[in-house]
Amino acid sequence: MKSQDIAVVGILLAVGAIVRYLSLVIPGPIVSNLVIAFYSLAIILVIPIFTEVIGIGIVAGIVCALLSHSIFPPANLISEPVGAVACLFTYKALRDNLSISPALSTLAGTLVSGITFVVVAMLLVAPAITSKFTTMGAFAAAVVPIVVLTAIANAIIVQILYFPASRVLARGKA
Repeated sequence: MKSQDIAVVGILLAVGAIVRYLSLVIPGPIVSNLVIAFYSLAIILVIPIFTEVIGIGIVAGIVCALLSHSIFPPANLISEPVGAVACLFTYKALRDNLSISPALSTLAGTLVSGITFVVVAMLLVAPAITSKFTTMGAFAAAVVPIVVLTAIANAIIVQILYFPASRVLARGKA
């Protein structure tokens, strides 16, 4: 990855982390995860190779784990790399065919990340889940709609930011 690409990824991850940190002051159990939106935008703009995407996902997972009040923050260390890979593969498959490929890639990445998080949490902290929810199904039924709404919001945000961000990067390459 070129130094300019590393800077773009770093800046976008930092912005995502700052927004996530600021969103923690909003009361309630639901906090949007814009780290995913910003790492998705970074992946779409830079189109890194597979191992670099894993690295981006690991850094995002660390950020999310540190800035989380979820039931099992370490699950982010698994879910974010998986989501980053899903974003990359979806974008590579769609970028030449659809103008909304940034939105669809972010939607896929966020959904995969969120569902992976739910599954990992259900597998590793089942007693904590069943102490708060009557069944594991009730937990999934409560959390999956949040994942879907977050995915839709992230997709819209990235689609809106993609065109101005890609123009700024194109100026730097000219």
